[in-house]
Amino acid sequence: MVVPEPPHQGLPVGSTHAAGARQHDTNPTMGETGWQKYLTDYNEGLGLVYERLVLNDYFDRLLDRYEIRTVLEAPLFGMAGVSGINSVFLAQQGCDVTVVDVNAERLAGVQRIWQELGLPCECVLREDLTQLPFDDDSFDLAWEWAGLWYLSDAAGLLAELARVSRHLVFVAMPNRLQVGYWMRKLLVDREFFHTVDERWVNMRLVKRTLREQGLKLVEEGVLDVPPWPDTVMPAAELIRRLGIRSEKLEGRFSGDDWQWSTMDYYLGRSPEFRDMVDRYAFLERLPLPWWVKVVWAHHRYVLSSKR
Repeated sequence: MVVPEPPHQGLPVGSTHAAGARQHDTNPTMGETGWQKYLTDYNEGLGLVYERLVLNDYFDRLLDRYEIRTVLEAPLFGMAGVSGINSVFLAQQGCDVTVVDVNAERLAGVQRIWQELGLPCECVLREDLTQLPFDDDSFDLAWEWAGLWYLSDAAGLLAELARVSRHLVFVAMPNRLQVGYWMRKLLVDREFFHTVDERWVNMRLVKRTLREQGLKLVEEGVLDVPPWPDTVMPAAELIRRLGIRSEKLEGRFSGDDWQWSTMDYYLGRSPEFRDMVDRYAFLERLPLPWWVKVVWAHHRYVLSSKR
């Protein structure tokens, strides 16, 4: 269910932005109505389906190593595409999932999506992500994916994730060392980088901030290492922005034959996506140190513990 804030602290109904967040709702990569579109249009593209399924694989490994029954994802935005479904795999494995957002309209859409999936999820509306409405040590795992640079006080959020976790804190951010990041920054999406706080793709800063909260580093590494660069946009759009004029090439990455939906996979409509994504995961699964893969990986992560 959607849990609103008390009247004196809550996000007003119809508000499109929170004071504690940057302009994620108008992220130029997604367009002015980007997240609204994906609340009903589940065709996210191959890159996002790949990203979600390899993240699921990582969570599967965590569940094998640790007792995780309660999970907090805060904030739920950061990954493009359909909002609020990053923790679906954990719910499917029996975890009690809570997600936090700053936007009432988006959160209502997320609640509907979880109902469509037939899974329980506590959806909490919170304007100030530096004061989460949970007791200390409430969750076995508190985590976020690629959302820190949208926040006006990312350090405050990390402090809260540390406070409300009783064990693990997992944080992932875009990898600034990989090729696609610089292609996006210098060529195809320069305006986007004026809307975010780029300091927070520096994982040294993330690790230091978590360490200051008393957490110990368990591991760090890379995730999301497909054979294509990470420009955070559909292939057809990338082709256009690079100035390539080819109807044949654009047609290959658009139309009815190019449909990729994590929701369809979760709903059992496209079970073949698992095997199709696995075919692209050869770099992901190479038995190499993570720092060798870092030149191509789309995301870096840290896993920390209070114990």
